[in-house]
Amino acid sequence: MRIHISDEDGLVHSLDVDGNMELENLRALIEAEMSTPFDQQVLSHNGKALMDPKTTLLAAGIRQDDMLLVQRRQVPRKGASGSEQTPQNVAETVRQQILADPYMLRQLTSQNPALAEAAMNSPAEFQRMYLELETRRRELEERQRQQEEALRNADPFDENAQRRIEEAIRQENISQNMENAMEYHPESFGRVVMLYIDAEVNGHHVKAFVDSGAQATIMTPELAEKCNIMHLLDVRFAGIAQGVGTAKILGRIHSAQMKLGSQYLPCSFTIMEGKGVDLLFGLDMLKRHQAIIDLEKNALRIHGEEVRFLSEHELPEKARWEGENDATSPLEGGSAALGAVHPPGGLHPGVPPAGISAAVPGSASSAASTPAPAPTAKPTPPPAQARGYSEDKIKMLMDLGIPRAQALQALDAAGGDADVAASMLFQ
Repeated sequence: MRIHISDEDGLVHSLDVDGNMELENLRALIEAEMSTPFDQQVLSHNGKALMDPKTTLLAAGIRQDDMLLVQRRQVPRKGASGSEQTPQNVAETVRQQILADPYMLRQLTSQNPALAEAAMNSPAEFQRMYLELETRRRELEERQRQQEEALRNADPFDENAQRRIEEAIRQENISQNMENAMEYHPESFGRVVMLYIDAEVNGHHVKAFVDSGAQATIMTPELAEKCNIMHLLDVRFAGIAQGVGTAKILGRIHSAQMKLGSQYLPCSFTIMEGKGVDLLFGLDMLKRHQAIIDLEKNALRIHGEEVRFLSEHELPEKARWEGENDATSPLEGGSAALGAVHPPGGLHPGVPPAGISAAVPGSASSAASTPAPAPTAKPTPPPAQARGYSEDKIKMLMDLGIPRAQALQALDAAGGDADVAASMLFQ
């Protein structure tokens, strides 16, 4: 005969069995078909529990097309008092995981320095901060759940309800898009290692950052001193590079010897103050020497020779983990993660650079602005008041362990809705 078995989730399985089958054999069949452990099954028929394992189906009153309910018995955990995962134990487990993973620790240090400091030096303080963050996260989730419920019950013709429904649909589409990306091309979520090559300038070894988006080749004055070429600095090309921020240009070295692979190439360098990248190999020298960035072979091809791009472990220490911090100009903020360096235009021998206030005797006027922005300091976002966000909204996000700048960015993306911003940050 055929009977139907329903589990606690409402899933129904149909089984063909013999009426003389004993209940214990039926339970074994259910375990095989429904993956419900034999010793955790509780069978019931018409609201009555079937307890005797030796009773046959017919003796238990089960007939053709009858429905049986199988429930999972909760098995008490052995030694629960000693091994139970309390919130305190979870906090300590998380702390140990952070300390054991240098990448996670660096990331936490950049996003929440106070929590990272507590993880390293004060387990009790870390536990307190972690539990506080967890409490706020649960409160936020509960508030979002209530808002979703209110949205479902709201008048569909109300203008505000329509906006909330539209935003909910938009967020759902964004989440779906992200899930699809993680499923089908997860490599897009990895961090891209920037392009560095081994080079020598006037016999001094240096790791140069190759950036085809940078208009000029730039060197720091400290490296110029080490390469013993600072005496060639033409201060007539000094000035202030202006873009989103400013950077001080000390001048220009019109020609110096640079070794790439086995070749010795003449190169010119704009000397600019900075602390992120010692040498940036820009578009001017790439075009001058007809270089090709070959990503398939992971090499810079120049005059028929391939110069290998450095692996991540070979990068300068300050560039190795740059992707974890906010992206800034390589010469201003110490991070070349986005390669966002665009030196002033018009850098040609004998011609003062356009886009800067050149320190040429007898010249008091400022040059016109250039199409490409100058090497910039980290962009300063408008204050929260200018964006129309209340400090309460910002503080609510910061209380979740989010840096202020990231909280403002999330509010921008969420149209000023603090709950939506928090939801985006936790996705």
